[in-house]
Amino acid sequence: MDRGVNVFLSTWRGKGLKNPLREAVRSRREDVIVIGITTLGWTAGNVRRGAERLLRDLDTDYLDVFLMGWVGVAAAWTESTERELVALRESGKVRAIGMSIHDRPRAGKLAAESPLDLLMIRYNAAHPGAEKDIFPHLKDQKPNILAYTATAWRKLLKKPKGWTGSAMTAGDCYRFQLSSPHVDLALTGPKTRAEVEANLDALDKGPLDADEAKWMREFGRQVHG
Repeated sequence: MDRGVNVFLSTWRGKGLKNPLREAVRSRREDVIVIGITTLGWTAGNVRRGAERLLRDLDTDYLDVFLMGWVGVAAAWTESTERELVALRESGKVRAIGMSIHDRPRAGKLAAESPLDLLMIRYNAAHPGAEKDIFPHLKDQKPNILAYTATAWRKLLKKPKGWTGSAMTAGDCYRFQLSSPHVDLALTGPKTRAEVEANLDALDKGPLDADEAKWMREFGRQVHG
C-alpha cells in the first residue's frame, strides 16, 4: 500500500485474500478501497445476498464498490437487479455500483444510459475494442473504468510466430492499459511480491510514448491473429 496499491477486489471465493484484507480493513479502513464482486446475480435476491455476504466476510460496514460479475453469463441486468444495486448504494452499504461485462456494445450503451459508477471490462493490446465500443460513450469520466486481462491471459507475454522483436512484459501490459485517459484502474494478479515490485517499477516509467504505443499495438495485433 505504501506504493499506491490500495484497491483490492474481493469475492466470497477469494479465500487467500480474505484474512489479510479483513485485517487491512480493520486497521486502515479509510486507506483501503474494497471492490466486492458477486459471482451470481440473476435476481435481486442474489445481488443483495452477495453484498451482505461480502460485508460479513470482511467484517466491514460498507463496500467502496460492489459489482455484478460477468453480466450476461453469471448475472442479468434487469429492472429488479438495477433497483437492488441502486438501493444498496442509497442504503450506504455500498458507496458505488457497477458490473463486469464482456459485451462491448452493450457496455457502451450502459455507459451512456445507466446509473452505474464503474464498468469492469477487458482491455489490452490484443483486445483494444473498448476504444471504439465503450470509451466514446463515457460522459464526464462516468462510469469509471476498471480494465482487466492486461496480459490477455499471458498471451501477450509470449512472442507470436514470426515476431522478431521483444515480447511485452507484464509491466508493459499495465502501462498500455493505464496510458488510456479513459482507464482509471488496472487489475493485477501477481503471484509473488517480486512480481508486484516489477509491475510497479514499470508503472513508474509513466504513460507510453508514441513509439512504445506503436510497437505494443502491432504486437497485440500479431498476438490476436
